[in-house]
Amino acid sequence: MSVISASVADSATMLRRNFRHTTRNPLALFNAIFMPIVLMFMFVYVLGDAFSVGTDYVDYATPGLIITTICYGISPTATAVNSDMTTGFINRLRVMHVSRAAVLNAHVIATTLRSLVAIAFIIGIAFLMGFRPSASFPEWLGVIGIVVLTVVAIGWLTVAFGLAAKTPQSAGFAAVPLMLLPYLSSAFVPADKMGPGVREFAEHQPFTSIIETLRGLLTGAPSAGPAITAIAWCAGLTLIGYLWARTTFTKRG
Repeated sequence: MSVISASVADSATMLRRNFRHTTRNPLALFNAIFMPIVLMFMFVYVLGDAFSVGTDYVDYATPGLIITTICYGISPTATAVNSDMTTGFINRLRVMHVSRAAVLNAHVIATTLRSLVAIAFIIGIAFLMGFRPSASFPEWLGVIGIVVLTVVAIGWLTVAFGLAAKTPQSAGFAAVPLMLLPYLSSAFVPADKMGPGVREFAEHQPFTSIIETLRGLLTGAPSAGPAITAIAWCAGLTLIGYLWARTTFTKRG
């Protein structure tokens, strides 16, 4: 068996392990779905009329809620990665013919699949609340592509956070800044309506370009500028997260 095929097989084994852990702890997936739903009801039904966004507020907020859903689902990943390091699971793999890097790959893949399930629920709720996208089939494919790129980028950053933390509890806390970042973007209110300082940050942070790309695709009016920026951010964050995770993994493993 080649090195690549062995790594793929080991990653599949670790992925099945992560799925078993998820089924034993459904609260992680529930929180990733429940909290964005609460936010959706709050922003659409309570605060939506206070914002002038030029369209139905549910159509405006849904792309931001997609990103928020991703961010609310990453804390269990950071905790699980750190637990694998601190409980000796990685050390036990040293005496086995198992690729230790497969553990990291499996965590990213599991995070991606859990996020896609949660996003499907959120989009379904958005439709029930009046969400009416104008996206064509190719534009929906673009939405899926951007979402996957975003989840993978955030997934690798989360894995790196988990490896760098000293305890599982601190690993979960390390993911909090990513959970808060969507609120300082154009997720729920246009960046140009924010105050000085915050506006400039919102306009240039990664989630704004990603959200604006999703918004353009879902409304049937995609723009190349935000899309290129979003893809560049995703690629850069993925590379940073991957290199950081592998370096920390090698030092601690």
